[in-house]
Amino acid sequence: MPGPEVVHTRGGHVLSVTLNRPESLNALTAGQREEVIGLLSEASASAEVRAVVLTGTGRGFCAGADLRAAGAPGERLPGDVARTLRTGAQRLIAAVLDCEKPVIAAVNGTAAGLGAHLAFACDLVLAAESARFIEVFVRRGLVPDGGGAYLLPRLVGPQRAKELMFFGDALTAADAERLGLVNRVVREEELEKTARAWAERLASGPTRALALTKQLVNASLDTDRATAFAAEAAAQEINMTTADARDGLRSFVERRSPQYRGH
Repeated sequence: MPGPEVVHTRGGHVLSVTLNRPESLNALTAGQREEVIGLLSEASASAEVRAVVLTGTGRGFCAGADLRAAGAPGERLPGDVARTLRTGAQRLIAAVLDCEKPVIAAVNGTAAGLGAHLAFACDLVLAAESARFIEVFVRRGLVPDGGGAYLLPRLVGPQRAKELMFFGDALTAADAERLGLVNRVVREEELEKTARAWAERLASGPTRALALTKQLVNASLDTDRATAFAAEAAAQEINMTTADARDGLRSFVERRSPQYRGH
């Protein structure tokens, strides 16, 4: 019997979410997508989860949406495609961006189309040396979806984004790191260990401060300076009410290490 298509485990305060359809390079079915969205929503609300790792099994991180599982399209009415994207791929990317806990992508292999955008939406991206990132849409005569035209220009600038999207060439892990799409490239055998170490470090940090920092950074490129400064002041005001902020300041005065508890 095949195992679950999404494997999720929690060790300490770290939630690990693994796409588990290696025979299809972890191409996402609608069911998988909904499960990942649900897990990220639960992680946001759970005091026990303070960091998330997203990865895949086998040779693929995620090869995009599973078009074969979806079957041949029937007759489409005007608005059907846009509605499908809004309620599907865009919801998945938004779930990563809006998750109140840091999300690390541990890219173990091919990340193509929606799978590449799923990685790029994460807060930190680790990649195995064999990982490849492919803006595959142009190869099929399609417009990039899953937030690609939103994410890529913000990460690498419009010219580089167009180059990747216009040509659809595979980008090596090393080149993705050079462009700023990947935080660090590691050997295959070190990927899980490194992702776990990063996640545990984040999980021991001031969780609410990290959530507010994520919110500020993600919103910064869509706002003017006055709005960004106002949001920063409001976030600092909110954060100063947390026990972690109080202990952080107290530990500085007392010359000791802070003990962050996530609230």
